[in-house]
Amino acid sequence: MPLDPKAADYTLSGLRPFPVAVTTIHEGRANGLMSLSAGSGGIVPEAPRVTISLTKYNLTHDLVLNSGVFAMHLLAASPEPALDASLRILMGLGGSSGRDGDKMAQFDTKPGVTGSPILLDALSYVEGRVVGTLDAEENTIFLADVVGAERLREGERLRIGEAWGRLPKEWIGRYEANHVPQLENARRNRGLAG
Repeated sequence: MPLDPKAADYTLSGLRPFPVAVTTIHEGRANGLMSLSAGSGGIVPEAPRVTISLTKYNLTHDLVLNSGVFAMHLLAASPEPALDASLRILMGLGGSSGRDGDKMAQFDTKPGVTGSPILLDALSYVEGRVVGTLDAEENTIFLADVVGAERLREGERLRIGEAWGRLPKEWIGRYEANHVPQLENARRNRGLAG
């Protein structure tokens, strides 16, 4: 039976309902991005781990690879002012490349225990020190020991479907256009470009 990409997307996209903001710092350069591929990396409650998968096209990938540290933030869906702040984070980190300018200056942050910027308008975060990587051609999967964590406010976690439904159509158009070179780079890295 041939691969049905739509069936695969249906199954796999259901595994990543929460967009996360990933921030890092290396040699004084801070950056961040939005990801749908973060998760728990272990089962030992007193020694938690976190995983993130970052495409090699992104500056944040290179900074995490070189620094070995990052912060992974959940965004808030409620109350309404927190949702507005979450959408600003999503658009600010997901709408452009850090190679084009400082994406972090627009946000209120504090340095975490790893030095990674902590987004003060997030719902919660964990900070990680990388203990292992897996080179997956188009991306790198990072496994990190959690070395810091904080719940910054009460509220519900923002789901990607809800976020996408609230984002301005113009921004979604720009995002989709900016995503094309990333997809092309991922295809080349996997030997899929024609």
